[in-house]
Amino acid sequence: MENTKKIKLFIGLSYLLIVCLFLYFFFSKFSFEEITSYDFIKNNQIYLLELKESNLFLLSIIFLISTILWVFPFLGFGTPVGLIGGFIFGKWIGIILVVLGLTIGSTFLYIFGNYFLKDFIKNTFLKKFQNLESKFKKSEFIYLLLYRFVGGIPWQIQCLLPILFNVKIKNYFFATLIGIVPGIFIPVSIGSGLEKIIDQNEVVPSLKDIIFSPEIYLPLLAFFLLVLLTIILKNFFFKD
Repeated sequence: MENTKKIKLFIGLSYLLIVCLFLYFFFSKFSFEEITSYDFIKNNQIYLLELKESNLFLLSIIFLISTILWVFPFLGFGTPVGLIGGFIFGKWIGIILVVLGLTIGSTFLYIFGNYFLKDFIKNTFLKKFQNLESKFKKSEFIYLLLYRFVGGIPWQIQCLLPILFNVKIKNYFFATLIGIVPGIFIPVSIGSGLEKIIDQNEVVPSLKDIIFSPEIYLPLLAFFLLVLLTIILKNFFFKD
C-alpha cells in the first residue's frame, strides 16, 4: 500500500509539473488575448493544413504518440483528444488515430495498474462492482465490449476496473478498440466540423451558425441518442 501511495504521488506531481511547464512556455510565447482571438485560430488552422499536406505521416505519428502519452502516464481522457484529432486530420483519419492511441494508452495503463495497483483497486472497488464478476467470467470479451461502450464512469477508472476481473490483455485491447469507437466518433466529428466552419469563414461565425451547421448539430444529435442507448444497455446488461 505504501508503494501504491508513492506511485500515485509521483504520477500526480509529474503530471502537474509537465502541465505547469507547458503553460509557462506556451504563455511566454503567446498572450491569452492572442490565443483566444479568431485570427490566431484561423492562422494556426491554415498552418496545420499545410503541415498535414506536406507530411501527413510524420504528423500522424507525433499525434499518435502524444495520444498514448496523454492516457498513460498523464491520465488524460478522450474528448479533448477527439476534438483535436478531428480538427487536424478530419473525421476518418482522426477517428483511426484517436481510437488507436487511446486504446494503446489505456492498455498500458491497465498493465501498469494490474502490476502496481491491483490491491488498491480491489480494496476500493470490489464490493461495488462484485456483481459484475460472474458476467465477465461468463463472456469476458462481450461484457468488456459493452462496458467500454456504455461508459458512464471517469475514463481513468474505467481503464482500471477490469483489473477486478483479471481480464486478458488481448480481450482488453480489442474490446477497447471496438467499444470506444461510437463515443469517440462524436467529438472527432465535432472537431472536424469546427475546422470546416473556420476554413469557410474569414470572420467569427455566430453561435447560431455554428450550432445549426450540419457538421455540428448532427454529431450533437448522435451524442444524445448515444446517451439514451447507453442508459438502456446499462440497465439491461449491468443491472444488479
